[in-house]
Amino acid sequence: MRLIALLLAAFAGTASAAACGPDQLNTERTITLKREGAAYGTNQHAALPLQPGEVVLTFDDGPSPENTPLVLKALADQCAKATFFLEGQHLRTSPDLARREISEGHSVGIHSDTHPHLTQLSPEQQLDDLARARAAYKTVFGVETPAYRFPFLEETPTMLDALKQANITVASIDLGINDWIPEDTTDILAQRLNASLDKAGRGIILMHDANGPTAKALPTLLKVLKDKGYKVVHLEWEPAP
Repeated sequence: MRLIALLLAAFAGTASAAACGPDQLNTERTITLKREGAAYGTNQHAALPLQPGEVVLTFDDGPSPENTPLVLKALADQCAKATFFLEGQHLRTSPDLARREISEGHSVGIHSDTHPHLTQLSPEQQLDDLARARAAYKTVFGVETPAYRFPFLEETPTMLDALKQANITVASIDLGINDWIPEDTTDILAQRLNASLDKAGRGIILMHDANGPTAKALPTLLKVLKDKGYKVVHLEWEPAP
């Protein structure tokens, strides 16, 4: 029985690989970052080592039971890998969905615990939010988080120092599509992505897997990337010590 199970698993993996062909967007390459207190994203920091036409797909605010599965399906259909920045409060309520992201080949970091405006909190409150988010991540995945994205991209000296000391990468962005307006349509989001790509030409793209219009639009957004000749680069981090 064990031999049959192994053969079936191997067949499934081959079939999945065979489904990734020139008709899909695909993942061009992977960058493996060190677990260190670096910071990337030209909105606030240094650029990742990307070539013109290379983009990193990232999603914030999940996992969302309603929307994240749609995002995962769209990514799987196009053989594209992404990085998800998860809120601690959602990790606690949807741990299996978070683990599914890892099992499907994506990478994950944290995006605060409750998505507060950190600039309006005391240093002690900021560090408490970080501690709770890190604890939720470790409970779900068994290791320390490698990366952090600030809610609202609002950085503070207290948090930057704490993240650097903990060897947690700060992930800012290079371009986004402002996808948090409930009335957004797929056409509007596609237009915003087109405009952002034409302006930036490469970089870390911010989207939100917790946002219904984004989840619905993602097949179209991935098609925009493919039609414009963009290549997906996946971010990973070295294994935790």
